[in-house]
Amino acid sequence: MATSSVKASKFLSYVLRHDPAAFGLVLDDSGWVSIEELIAVSLATETPLSRELLEHVVATSDKKRFAISDDGERIRANQGHSISVELDLPAKRPPETLYHGTATRFLDSIQAQGLLRGSRQHVHLSLDADTATRVGQRHGQPVVLEVRAAALFDTGRSFYLSDNGVWLTEAVPPEFLVFPESRARPC
Repeated sequence: MATSSVKASKFLSYVLRHDPAAFGLVLDDSGWVSIEELIAVSLATETPLSRELLEHVVATSDKKRFAISDDGERIRANQGHSISVELDLPAKRPPETLYHGTATRFLDSIQAQGLLRGSRQHVHLSLDADTATRVGQRHGQPVVLEVRAAALFDTGRSFYLSDNGVWLTEAVPPEFLVFPESRARPC
């Protein structure tokens, strides 16, 4: 039975972002792994990969989660790692406003602590509210927070733009967040 693109993408996300060691793989410092090695270990799993399937997943992923190296020999996840990798992204000034999609059940914690990276290396921010809404829907009743990104950058916080257009930073304190009217922070 052929492996579906969705199943392959989920497998790649797990291996390349969270637990390559579970499959005997070691990512380099920048998160790259040999495509040949990845395919070889996948053949013993429920998600056997081929070069063609990998290329298809990379090319058709709406979120552009993965990248193949310029030499065509390696693959990595563009962001979302819970393991330590250095994506070699230069710090960049963000736009005035970015957006973060989450679920309403997290608002009290976010109002108290801001956006924290949790088990990931970075907080993920979107360029537009529509994308943030789609992200928030994955976690429950969605809510979109505005992030005063340029103001936070001006305090010395670093921002990075991943290869797939997701903005990354280490944390966003609550004073740099604009909450929906019904949940506005007391003055």
